[in-house]
Amino acid sequence: MKTKLTSILALAISFFVFGQKDEVLLTINDAPIYVSEFKRVYEKNLDQIKEEDKNIDKNLDLFINYKLKLIDAYKLKLDTSKTYRSELNSYKNQLMTPYLHDEEFKQKMVKDAYQRTIEEVRASHILVAYTKKNGKKDSIVLKEKIQKARQRILNGESFEKVAREVSDDPSAKINAGDLGYFSAFRMVYQFEDAAYNTKLGEVSEPFETRFGYHILKVTDKRKSPGDFEAAHILVRDNSIVGKTKIDSLYQKINAGESFEGIAEKYSEDKGSAKNGGKLPRFGSGRMVLPFEQAVMALDKPGAVSEPFKTQFGWHIVKLIKKYPVKPFEDIKEELQRKIRSSNRGNLSTKRLIDNLTKEYQPKVTKDLIQKVSEGKALTKQDSSATVLSIKDKSIVLNDFLKYSRNKRYLSTDQLWSKFKDKQILDYYKDNLGSRFPEYKNTLQEYRDGLLLFDLMKLKVWNKSQNENEGLLAFFDKNKKNYKSEELEKVRGEVINDYQKYLEESWISDLKSSNKVKVNKRVLKRVKKAYKK
Repeated sequence: MKTKLTSILALAISFFVFGQKDEVLLTINDAPIYVSEFKRVYEKNLDQIKEEDKNIDKNLDLFINYKLKLIDAYKLKLDTSKTYRSELNSYKNQLMTPYLHDEEFKQKMVKDAYQRTIEEVRASHILVAYTKKNGKKDSIVLKEKIQKARQRILNGESFEKVAREVSDDPSAKINAGDLGYFSAFRMVYQFEDAAYNTKLGEVSEPFETRFGYHILKVTDKRKSPGDFEAAHILVRDNSIVGKTKIDSLYQKINAGESFEGIAEKYSEDKGSAKNGGKLPRFGSGRMVLPFEQAVMALDKPGAVSEPFKTQFGWHIVKLIKKYPVKPFEDIKEELQRKIRSSNRGNLSTKRLIDNLTKEYQPKVTKDLIQKVSEGKALTKQDSSATVLSIKDKSIVLNDFLKYSRNKRYLSTDQLWSKFKDKQILDYYKDNLGSRFPEYKNTLQEYRDGLLLFDLMKLKVWNKSQNENEGLLAFFDKNKKNYKSEELEKVRGEVINDYQKYLEESWISDLKSSNKVKVNKRVLKRVKKAYKK
């Protein structure tokens, strides 16, 4: 069965045309089939087959059988089954995926991600957050609030003061908005992009993330130190008592006692103490800044810091291993994977939509959108009126109203923007085959392959497996061809031969019930071209 399916799929389409006018090679029931289609099939695996299997006449006969089977499949309406449609749509969505991105932009994102991996940025931010009640409907109010905060800073107030007073990030009351150092993939993309595109010491323009509206100030940039493995000993008491205790533990280490043993016995971080104080591998932004700085200051594995203080208490750290940032080619695939799995993977699709918008020049009936935005009553005529035109496609207002249901957390402007983008992308998807012949041909290959698989099951495989009378009759008639007269002993061999018999009989019936006519002059030219 698998061998037969492979043969079917091998007879699939990959576009190729000689530098001559496409001619009709044959007709089936007066429907023309062109030279180009036969060549696509013939050349599919030409380099991988034996010389004796490259015979044009032999392959033309297989091609005709292939076309006759497809005619039979459509006649039996196998293309209308739910299973077939579901499987085809699933494959279609997979096949379409690479075409739904702006490839140039995607490659730029990979290179940007690497640059942002080898250089870290330190920034402070102020957040004006969406409320749970109104969500993104608050946009205008939030924009005004963040603009006012920015203007206060530009007028001379300190960023830290404004952050403590305005920011909806709870940590701002403690750290005045300081987020420490970070690199690629540590923040949502819009935040990362704003940080890396703001000059040192400057305050960014307001920008939006899923949390609300932000401004940020870049306070430092540095080369990335990479990742670290370290162990620590923690005394949670921040008072002089805690300081005395951590100093005594430090003296024990200097006297030659095992760091791991002391961590296990005395560290008040019980999660790491049982592992000799060892922490999971980390990079910038994963630990509080004084802890990071203490680890980074250690020059070689095995080095131990002096006691230092953080908001959690007193620490001593030991460097276990440093992991410098790898060269671009070594982590390129990892960066691509991270982009695909993060929200930034959608940005290349958005770039594609922006480019398509410029190309398609869609026409919008703004009066209708304004009517919806103002909450005015809509007539039946309004609902059925065209609100968006993309080339030869018209979309009515009612389609937008249906899309908008259950999305009350968005404003009309935001809903319309998303709806318009979706319609532009849908139009692009619907016309993908005319834009990319390789996509069209591969999809056709899979469409035909699925149909032929279902057809072979119906006409050959199920009969050979389930209709025991037919198999037994075939065996009785051909016993002389087998080593045993008992069917069970040679069942596999008999089933294989019976399948060949069923298929040959079926093809014979197809040829007698369909009118096939080969244009011999055109076939002769095809043969001559391949000989050259």
